[in-house]
Amino acid sequence: MRIIDAHVHLYPPEVAAHPAAWAAACGEAHWATLCTRRRADGRAVQGFPSVDELLREMDRADVERAVLLGWYWERPETCLWQNRFYADCVHAHPDRLGAFATLHPRAGHSATLGEINFAGDTGLIGLGELSPHSQGYGIDDPVFRAALTLAGERKLPVNLHVTDPDGRKYPGRVETPLADFTRLAREFPTVTFILAHWGGLLPLRDTGALGLTNVFYDTAASPLLYDAGVWRRFIEAVGAERVLFGSDYPLNLYPKLVAGPEMELLVAEAEAGGAGEAVLRGNATQLLKR
Repeated sequence: MRIIDAHVHLYPPEVAAHPAAWAAACGEAHWATLCTRRRADGRAVQGFPSVDELLREMDRADVERAVLLGWYWERPETCLWQNRFYADCVHAHPDRLGAFATLHPRAGHSATLGEINFAGDTGLIGLGELSPHSQGYGIDDPVFRAALTLAGERKLPVNLHVTDPDGRKYPGRVETPLADFTRLAREFPTVTFILAHWGGLLPLRDTGALGLTNVFYDTAASPLLYDAGVWRRFIEAVGAERVLFGSDYPLNLYPKLVAGPEMELLVAEAEAGGAGEAVLRGNATQLLKR
């Protein structure tokens, strides 16, 4: 079975070459806190692969296509920069890569909606990974709400970062109240939401969320957040049709087993946990068919 990985990050060469220095120069301190950390043994929490290195890792793990997700940047200029980098990646490898655009409402109403139209017109297939809580605006921000309205009109799914309220503490952690996501889903029923990181187990905590048919969940960073049994527990409770396989590559998901980021071990964990064709490929095919 060829797999679709619905949650991958990639950065322009300037970032990959000197991540911390780039972040300092560009005012992206929160990203640096999260992404340039090192573990107690000195190893980096994630890698910074090139496009070619990503494609080779996909081949090794039998991943046919990967969806490049943007980041919840602090500066609108960084959002535009990454979106254009992703557009170039997709145009160079249309058979292997898709991409979501990112945004920041501080750019203003016209610029933000213009960027969404740019994304849709250039072949990007969604918005995200967004995090109002990390980017410093509320879910009632008028520009953010206008962006969601346009995303619904253009049928662009929206991926939102979610932090488990009971999860471990780590540098850069930002709380994301789960009630905010259920409210957004109810207030924007035409928007397809993908809640990252199993959605902080939202539907297992609030059975009312089970009825939100416009909400899906990806599995990004699963081994760093939950035990391997989460696959079976979540799928049995919520349904396989609501789950998208996502790795969060190039995060190192198994630091005790391997030296750097890779996808293959997570694929094996997913299959052992009962993830079948729908989770590993079918749902993403339907949801991201643009």
